Amino acid sequence: MPTPTKGKRLGGSPAHEKQMLANLSASLFEHRSITTTLTKAKRLRPYAEKLITKAKRGDLAARREVVAKISANNATNQAVVHELFTVIAPAMAEREGGYTRITKIGNRKGDNAPMAVIELVMEPVSPKQKVVQDAEAATAAAAPVEPAEVEAEETTEVEAEETEAAAEETAEATEAEETPEAAEEEASEESEESEEK
Repeated sequence: MPTPTKGKRLGGSPAHEKQMLANLSASLFEHRSITTTLTKAKRLRPYAEKLITKAKRGDLAARREVVAKISANNATNQAVVHELFTVIAPAMAEREGGYTRITKIGNRKGDNAPMAVIELVMEPVSPKQKVVQDAEAATAAAAPVEPAEVEAEETTEVEAEETEAAAEETAEATEAEETPEAAEEEASEESEESEEK
């Protein structure tokens, strides 16, 4: 999660910045998407994501912390807090961060300030991530199977050697039928090889 930047504050004073972030986050939770300057959007992102993380906890202490941050003294902000805890937080239950998305939309016409749309990512977690989790689980499950695969490879190699040996014997038998002298020489060579082993 991006950390708030150091340096000049939005507005003029720290209190003004806190109120601006509170109002921006209330508008974001109410409308799900707002258009603002890029700088304000980047400052809003960690503030709003921390509030959503608190809302995911769902207990009374978390609700009170969010009410204190959003300054929910009026009915509109109280409704926003209720919506945050009952609609937005359950929708984000499977998501482990990255609750907001910032999209640049060009510059403002009047003062040429870079503008952006910041919106809540309400889509469910993508199936691709589920596939990745399943693949990791399958890899972990397949790890103990490796010795069995090695044994299977060894038995395949032994069968291949036996097949080659049988093919050589067949070829030798065919040659032996052709010349009896060659058969005697091969028999003596085989007996010498067996003695060496």
